[in-house]
Amino acid sequence: MNKTYLAPAIVFLIGMILTIIGALFKIMHWTGANVLLSIGMLSEVLAIITLIITLIKNAK
Repeated sequence: MNKTYLAPAIVFLIGMILTIIGALFKIMHWTGANVLLSIGMLSEVLAIITLIITLIKNAK
């Protein structure tokens, strides 16, 4: 994997982990589920936007 894509991939994986844990918390009705889901999904969006920008810059 190219080093330029490594940071967005790591942020995306962390976001996925947080989203899955947040979903578990939501199913079990534990506190903090909304925060985990929000942080996880926002980090996934951030990683995808960063990856798209990187791909556009490298395509030129």
